[in-house]
Amino acid sequence: MSKVIIIGGGAAGMMAGVFAARNHHEVHILEKNEKLGKKVFITGKGRCNVTNACDTEELFPAMMSNPKFLYSSFYSFTPQDVMEFFEKAGVPLKVERGNRVFPQSDHSSDIIRALERELKKAGAKIHLHTAVQEIVKKPVTESVTDSVNILESEAALTESGSDAGKSRKGKKSSDIQQEKITGVILTDGTFIEGDAVIVATGGFSYQSTGSTGDGYRFARELGLKVTDIAPSLVPLKTKEDYIPKLQGLSLKNTGLTIKNGKKVLYEDFGEMMFTHFGVTGPMILSASAHIGAKLAKAPNGELSAYLDLKPALTREQLDARILREFEAGPNKQ
Repeated sequence: MSKVIIIGGGAAGMMAGVFAARNHHEVHILEKNEKLGKKVFITGKGRCNVTNACDTEELFPAMMSNPKFLYSSFYSFTPQDVMEFFEKAGVPLKVERGNRVFPQSDHSSDIIRALERELKKAGAKIHLHTAVQEIVKKPVTESVTDSVNILESEAALTESGSDAGKSRKGKKSSDIQQEKITGVILTDGTFIEGDAVIVATGGFSYQSTGSTGDGYRFARELGLKVTDIAPSLVPLKTKEDYIPKLQGLSLKNTGLTIKNGKKVLYEDFGEMMFTHFGVTGPMILSASAHIGAKLAKAPNGELSAYLDLKPALTREQLDARILREFEAGPNKQ
């Protein structure tokens, strides 16, 4: 049994904790907030869009970059596996338009409570108000014999076509310097020893929920390369002064086109809502994932968005419908 430390008690941290504990590891979840699942609580407008009830193959086109990286994850734990997990954990689910899966109660808190129950049932320990400052590692020297050197000699034979590599066969040990994770140091200076550390700190969005980019810092400190981050799945700001006056207005079955000059960058059809600073909603969040990196390269950092309020109608059909409504209620305001 290994002692596994999980940094972050969000969706990923809780799921990792459940399965690590079920596999008989000693699991400790370190969460800097006052409760688990703080970001889960606000997802899907507080309803929590758990997964999508589509075939696994349909998930990959929705990935913005490097979908092949997620092949093993998606096939190891499919959307159907996710649904089965929560149903068994006592959360009845429902499938809505677009195959979106929500708890029947429409309460994200039910998802969080189910994960907490499964953690406790599996024996995981939860530590709230516990922030990690550093992941600790130490150098380890390992001796490598036989296989590496035999492969080296075979490669030499292949390259030279002679017996040049024969003398290198057999047992020949060499030392390779590696590093081993030994635990974490908390912000108060406390050291917690562990055999493995899982970083599940989230990204850099919604800092008020605790996602302050700690994971990127940990990765850099461990010598890993971190790519530049860009906004994704976020609302969009607009500069027109009439938009705030529409705050709270929701639109359904609306067409959206985003252009950079004459070039169409994104098109979609669905739901959106006006806010005090711009636009949001499922369709807008999807758009942001497509245009995030392109926005910085646009002139003045601006793109143009066009809304089609009646995308199923031609201009002539729309004109006729409006005239009919005027004629049906000539005295209405």
